[in-house]
Amino acid sequence: MAPPAQPQPQSISPEELYNIVCGAASQDPALVQASTTRLKAALEIPGEYDVLHEIAATKSVPLPVRQQAIIQFKNAATGHWRSRKLFPPESKARIRERCLTFLDETDDIIAECNALIVSRIARQDYPVQWPDLVSHLAGVINSSVEARFTNSAPNASLLLRRSLEVLNAILKEYAAFKMLTGVKTMGKLVEDLRLPLQSHYARLSSALPSISPSTLNQVRTVEDLLLAHLTFKCLSKLAFWAYHRFTVCRDYNEFEPWVREFFQNSAVQLQALSEFRINLVSSLGTVPSDPIVQRALDLLTRHVRVFGKLFRRIQRDSPASFVMLPMCGDLVLYYWSKVVQATTGPPEQIADSSLVTFPVRFLVQGMALFRDSLAQWAPTKKDGSQNDRVLSKEFVEDAVKILVTRFIPLNPSDLEEWMSDPEEWVNAEEKENDQWEYELRPCAERVLMTLAAQYPQFVRPLIEETFNTLVGQRAMDLPAIIQKEALYCAVGRCAIRLKDAIPFQQWLEVSLVAEAQETNQNYPIVKRRIAWLLGKLVADECLTANNQQLWQVLVHLLQDQGPGSDAVVRLTAAIAIRECVDSLNFDADVFAPFLPPVVTSLVQLTAEADSLEAKRRITDSLNTVIERAEARIVPLIPMIADPIPQLWTAAAEDWLFKACLLGTVTKLVESAKEQSASLSGLVVPLVRECFNSPAQLHLDKDALDLWQSALRNTNTVLGMNGGPGLIDLYPLLIEQLANNLDLLGTIVHIHQSYFLLDAPRILQLSAVDLLRAFNTAITSAVAVNIKDMTTSLQLLFQIAPPALWGEAMHVSGLFATIVKGLEEDQLSTIALTEYVYVLARIAIADRQLFLQLVSATAAAQNMSEEKVWEPILNQWWTRFDNMSEPRLRKLTAMGIAALVATGRPEVLDRLSTEICNLWLDVFGEIKEAQSSKEDDPSLVLYWDRPFDETYTEAEGTLEYERRRTAFDNDPVRTTSLTTYVAAALRDAEAACGGSAQLQSRWLAKAEPAVLKQIYDAVTGNRP
Repeated sequence: MAPPAQPQPQSISPEELYNIVCGAASQDPALVQASTTRLKAALEIPGEYDVLHEIAATKSVPLPVRQQAIIQFKNAATGHWRSRKLFPPESKARIRERCLTFLDETDDIIAECNALIVSRIARQDYPVQWPDLVSHLAGVINSSVEARFTNSAPNASLLLRRSLEVLNAILKEYAAFKMLTGVKTMGKLVEDLRLPLQSHYARLSSALPSISPSTLNQVRTVEDLLLAHLTFKCLSKLAFWAYHRFTVCRDYNEFEPWVREFFQNSAVQLQALSEFRINLVSSLGTVPSDPIVQRALDLLTRHVRVFGKLFRRIQRDSPASFVMLPMCGDLVLYYWSKVVQATTGPPEQIADSSLVTFPVRFLVQGMALFRDSLAQWAPTKKDGSQNDRVLSKEFVEDAVKILVTRFIPLNPSDLEEWMSDPEEWVNAEEKENDQWEYELRPCAERVLMTLAAQYPQFVRPLIEETFNTLVGQRAMDLPAIIQKEALYCAVGRCAIRLKDAIPFQQWLEVSLVAEAQETNQNYPIVKRRIAWLLGKLVADECLTANNQQLWQVLVHLLQDQGPGSDAVVRLTAAIAIRECVDSLNFDADVFAPFLPPVVTSLVQLTAEADSLEAKRRITDSLNTVIERAEARIVPLIPMIADPIPQLWTAAAEDWLFKACLLGTVTKLVESAKEQSASLSGLVVPLVRECFNSPAQLHLDKDALDLWQSALRNTNTVLGMNGGPGLIDLYPLLIEQLANNLDLLGTIVHIHQSYFLLDAPRILQLSAVDLLRAFNTAITSAVAVNIKDMTTSLQLLFQIAPPALWGEAMHVSGLFATIVKGLEEDQLSTIALTEYVYVLARIAIADRQLFLQLVSATAAAQNMSEEKVWEPILNQWWTRFDNMSEPRLRKLTAMGIAALVATGRPEVLDRLSTEICNLWLDVFGEIKEAQSSKEDDPSLVLYWDRPFDETYTEAEGTLEYERRRTAFDNDPVRTTSLTTYVAAALRDAEAACGGSAQLQSRWLAKAEPAVLKQIYDAVTGNRP
């Protein structure tokens, strides 16, 4: 019978779709929500995207409706463009053609959306389905440039702007292609567009030098700047792509001459534009208030900066090739000269604004280019030879002075941000890797570090001299304090280079200890830097963490609530403490006297912090202290644990902070060891909440880590003094086993921990539910997780009485699932082999139970027992060759021996062939290992891997010994196989009516040589 046809969405008229879009664009929230839902359903109908796009393109439609239509099209359509159902070929053709009608669009929002739409469609359709796209754009650009200069078309500037915006979006898409077809298309675009665009840029930019203060308020000026800027953005994408190809990918070498020429022209143009801009802004005198003038200056500034972006991309992509480009050195030194020039004028001419003489982002570009180019002026080349192009001593010293006196010191805006939001200020300061490419002070620090590395012979004496001059002076006024802070920053940044020049220990004892006690209201500036500095000096191994004075200073800075300190100082001290305790040579005994005040203060500081990011940083420090203090933390555990529930509640949905708190509890559990059961009252509700609330999406991995750690570091699953115990979480773990495939491996390991702790109690409470969850998981898991689960089942069947799990194996359906998997033979080799191991464990644990499981499965499946035995015995032999670990081969040999002992004819029918051959293989392996033990001990190791190589993840925990006990007492390791087989054969004789019956009916079929080897082995009681 055919399945019922799915209901097809009914078509709607263009008028109805228009009304829906109008509703989505309305100011009524309820109507917007209802219309958005209707629109989503409507767009599932073939052809409706075409109608939606037509609404956006119809200029008589109200602007908000057009904007809503094209936004919805952009957000949804391009992701479904390949769907022939939603976009029939004729519909696609109309949309592609219609996209080009937006090139005279006056609304920026609609035009921007159209550029994105075209670029994403082009990524899929150009050049095959949309072959004339770029040629059409190029034609519009060519004619519009010409029309603009001849004033022959009133909308030439608009057409040119929109065409360039669309082209720029297309080039951005294709420049990111890695596949060969996309690379070839981009190569063709470079070939076709580079020279025309370069010609257009020369023509468009020729108008820029004529701009003057009197023309800045003209619309034509803004157009000139914008069109030149857009053209150069397209050119820069072409140039960088070509540079990357011939320098990094080693192809498209034909573009190298053009890129080198383009770079040289751009270097010249940048300097001319930069000087022009500096002079223009300086001539204005004050920051302009006219919006058109502001727009013109913003475009001019962005245009100057786009050159720097190109230079930085080229430099980062292939630094060695960058320094070989024509005029590279002159360009970099020009940028540095602007950095120097910026320091000669009033401070207000430097700001993060496009309207000042020296915008911060321009200076940062210059500093970054200079920093990353310093290698070309290093005294020694990479090959060890002397460089004939080096910076002079005077140049380097002047650079260092400028950095330390003008750019590294905190400025008024820094101090204002410090005072307005101390925690956020510290958070921003700690994001060092993100900041230096965008902000002046962090970038200046990196330049100083690079100069110190390249020219230590110049930088070190200069910093040492400045240090000796200022370090002993008691700075009291704000300028002196700020300069001292900058010096301390410079010392910390260059500490590795200054080890032999500055006596850090003496400095700590003589100066820093005293300065940390200073009560001057401006001294938080220095104290914060002292805390940072000590962490840096320890991290760079310029000071040892095993230092009483160091801990005295840091603990004081962490605790000080008096005058001369503030939240920034305390938070920075908390971060520095983490760096110190995490150092390589940290000695917990030296730190021990300071442990209680550090823990107390960190816990208090966590509670006092306002921002959750600050709380996370403090908690990270606390977790590191707990980890490094080891057993010394145990007496302080209640002090740390008691506030955690309140902090958890206050964290609301800050999952990162909650993850830190889970990490804290995990560290406490690991430290507490035998006393960790006392923490169950904290662990249980935290874990339960992580899985019974939206937190599961964010915290399940962290919660499982805590759960695992709690089990590994306790000796009981019961709670203390009537409180909750880990046993209370077990139903939740069963649920996770059945449903959480993403973290199945960890979940299964947690089950193992429960088994090792108290398998009988677990089975008495939930044997059927447990094995039913295993059955659910094992049918949908990947091979690696199947191995984890079968290993867990083997462990359970080894250490728990069969009476507690035997019936559940049938009721849960798990035994039937294993048999079915063996019968269908569709699973991976790993899974089928693991199934055999599980059956072997059952047989060894209770062979009569095995028979009962076979019988019950046959009855439940309405088949003969012989049908159940067949796949079991077939796979037992077939998978033997897939078993590489000798211990598991012995397990398999013992398991089949247990089945032989039952006397079942299905088993004994295979005794003379498969089973005897299997036994002989394992006998031989064991014999070889034993006889070679003295000559080659590695054979013994190979036969039975040592425990220490097997369970390293539990090392250092109480569970480690539980696992060792299970390993040492495993019957597969403690039982002689030959003795076991001999007993099995005797039991088989009894079961089938005596030795003569066994011999005549089953063993007589065996090859005499094979049978003799078997009897020689078992009667000699060898392996």
